[in-house]
This record gives sequence, C-alpha cells and structure tokens, in this order.
Amino acid sequence: MNDLAMALYRFAAVSALTFFGATSYGVLSGPVFYGDAPDDHHPWAVHDRNRPQPKIVTPGTFSSPDQAGKPPSDAIVLFDGSDLSQWESAGRNGGPAKWLVKDGYMEVTKTGDIRTKEKFGDCQLHVEWAAPAKVQGDSQGRGNSGIFLMGRVEIQVLDVYNNPTYADGGAGSVYGVHPPMANALRPPGEFQVYDIVFRRPVYKDGQVLDPGYVTVFVNGVLAQDHAVLEGGTGHMGRSKPGPFPEKGPLQLQDHGNPTRFRNIWYRELPPRAVEGGTDGWLSVEATMTKRKAIASDIRKDAEALKDSSNSLPYMLRLMESLVYEKDESAYSQVIQMAEQYVTNLKNLPVDNLKTKKDEVLNVNGAFKYMIRFKIFPDSFAPSTGLDQIIKAQGWDKRR
Repeated sequence: MNDLAMALYRFAAVSALTFFGATSYGVLSGPVFYGDAPDDHHPWAVHDRNRPQPKIVTPGTFSSPDQAGKPPSDAIVLFDGSDLSQWESAGRNGGPAKWLVKDGYMEVTKTGDIRTKEKFGDCQLHVEWAAPAKVQGDSQGRGNSGIFLMGRVEIQVLDVYNNPTYADGGAGSVYGVHPPMANALRPPGEFQVYDIVFRRPVYKDGQVLDPGYVTVFVNGVLAQDHAVLEGGTGHMGRSKPGPFPEKGPLQLQDHGNPTRFRNIWYRELPPRAVEGGTDGWLSVEATMTKRKAIASDIRKDAEALKDSSNSLPYMLRLMESLVYEKDESAYSQVIQMAEQYVTNLKNLPVDNLKTKKDEVLNVNGAFKYMIRFKIFPDSFAPSTGLDQIIKAQGWDKRR
C-alpha cells in the first residue's frame, strides 16, 4: 500500500467513526476513494466500504460415524432424528411418510419414496446415510437409495465399499451423468456424510442463462467439482437440458434396501448474478440499476451529515455517490463546496493551516481518485488549488 493509499485508509477509518456512523449499509468501515471504481459490469468498487457485510453464521460441529454433528445457526433442519413431520409420501396421492424413525435415524421400509413438504432451490445441503451393516447383494443391489435435488437430480446413495458398479451409478455420482472423482465410502453400517452445493439451471425465454451446477463432498472428499447439470437425471436415459422451477422438494428414494438417514439440513444460497444477485459479473442493465440504488442510498446518508459549521463530511459523502451515478444536482453541490473549502483554507492563518495537513492531503487524494476515474475533469480547479497549498507548505516532499 503506497503512502496515499495508507493516508486514505486512515482517513476512512476516522471518517467512518467520526462523521458517518450508522447508515443504510450498517456501520461504514474501510477505505474511502480507494480501490478501482465500479464499471459497466460491477456495481461495487474494489474494497467498497458500502458493500453489505456477510451475515454472521455460527458454525456447527462435524459428525462422526457414531454421532451426528450440529448444523450451523442459519440451517433449516429437515430431519433431526425425532419424527417425519416435515416429510410426506412422494406418491401421487401424497399422505404421511411411512418410513421407520428410531434411535435418531429414519429407515427405508419399502413404502415408497418420501419428500419434504418444504420446497427450496439453490442450497448447501447436508445428508448423512448408512447402508445395512449386513452385506447382501452386489452392484446396484446393495444399500441402494438416492437423494433427489428438487426431486429431479439424483445424487446416488449406494454401498460401493468393495462393491464395483457402473461408474456413473456409484455413491456420490450425479446418477447416469457424472461419475464421482473418488470412492471415499466408509464400511457398510457406518454413517456416510454428503455435503452438497446445488445451483439449479436458470432459463429465460427458453434460453439458458446458467446451466446449473452441483458440488459434492463424500466424507470430506471432493466427488463432484462444480459439475455442470444436463437437466434432470433418470435410469438408462440421457439427461435433457431444460428449465427448472424456482423451488422443489428434496426427495429420498426407496429402492428396497433398508438404508438409513439422519441429520438432514440445508442453507439457502443467495441469488446468482443472472437471477438478481449483485456479486460477480452483471449485465450492463443490472449493474447500472444497482449503481443507481447505491448512489441514492449514499445521498440519503449524506443529508444527515449537513452541518453549516463543517461541510466537509457532507461534501465527501455526497461526492462518493458520484462514483456510482452521475447526478447534476449532487455534482454542482460538490463543486461549490469543494471550491469554498479551498477558499477557506487559503484564508486561514499559517499556523491554523498547518494543523490541516493530514486533512488536506486526504481530501486532495479523494479529488485525485475522482479525476482518475473521469468523474471530475483533469483540470478540476479545487484539486489544483490544493496542489498549490500542498506544494507551498512543502507537504509534497517525502521525509
């Protein structure tokens, strides 16, 4: 970080605490007029202090083969080992789920697939399962079940511990599409842990915007690495690309084997850029819409900083809004205040001016930022005026 950047960073910290306080973005912190400005595809500046902070999530605990762990604080628990109140029969007529619940797990009872009553889309999903300890059958006939994301995409459940089967049908496979990259199963009878990140396909007007992806960890070992989806999955049939609904149920398969499940939960994921999210590469239209909204919020924040005895905080916050959106009224106000600021400095006694060194350097750094990103013209008079003051005081010389 160079001297100017460090100065601006220090100025930002002081400004955030002294001038701005709580805003529509929360408590502002971090550098002001610092990283690269927003562009046509990114509504936020680099290191943007206006960018929303991540939500606070208390981590859960890891599971062991003998004991289920605890989900993170924002997880939506679908099965905690006590009952099937959040599940129903996946048959045509629905009805109560009839699987056995015992000792903290549920077990397939040859009564058909079950599904969640709740529907959801993009998620981080956690599922634990165990094949029967008594080994019977081989290939697809051993501990067979399945986890159907949105009821459409099957992540295979199968005892493949010393049990070869077709590659795209093993545990951790996207059934019939993507074989797992590794077979990381524990022995039968022990609980296996699946952690899945699912992004559904997104279409608009019949055109694919995002084909969808799935990432799967089996007992902590990566089995699917952001694997592209090709539509729903099925037995012996090629998947066909197509749109998904926004939400769907999680479905567990009854394949005739007494497979057990426990500790099932999910976390909703934020929307991707193609469906309204503001992180990542956005379209020009979406970027400009978001930049306009950010600028509007900053201008509202600036209004609370108006002070006839000290216009600097208001000027800087209003000036910051121009980074996101051109606004003639805000621009005119900033120019007027900037010119008055320089005039006031020039009228200060020398001893008083010396106390303003850090402030002057920081404000001029903000002006230079605006010039660099073509928000102010190269010939911006207030910056020229501050350059003159800085040079006259010898503040431009390194020590």
